[in-house]
Amino acid sequence: MATILSVDDSRVMRDMIRSVLESKGYTVLTAADGIEAMSVARQHKVDLVLADINMPNMNGISLLSKLRNLDGYEYVPIIMVTTEEAEYKKAKARNMGATGWLQKPFTPERLLTAVKKLVE
Repeated sequence: MATILSVDDSRVMRDMIRSVLESKGYTVLTAADGIEAMSVARQHKVDLVLADINMPNMNGISLLSKLRNLDGYEYVPIIMVTTEEAEYKKAKARNMGATGWLQKPFTPERLLTAVKKLVE
């Protein structure tokens, strides 16, 4: 089963994503910001990254850019998970290599559908 990295400064969001995905057999690693996520990504090969955009220390857009330049992460699917709705932010994320966009709030079913499309 796939290993997924969930990056969000909200502990509640990280815990919810972990709970939903682990209940379906996925392995979930978590990070509270982009700096922590880069450390996890260097230590573990993951099959999918779910990253919030608005985080302290290193935001999701910077994380996206750094992951795309990290060996082994050039083609790993990265979904931006955020409350942001601005089209220019979505376009910027796509241009930097984001695979998709998941709008908060979302249901567990919608999360699972997005994940299954990219890792199964």
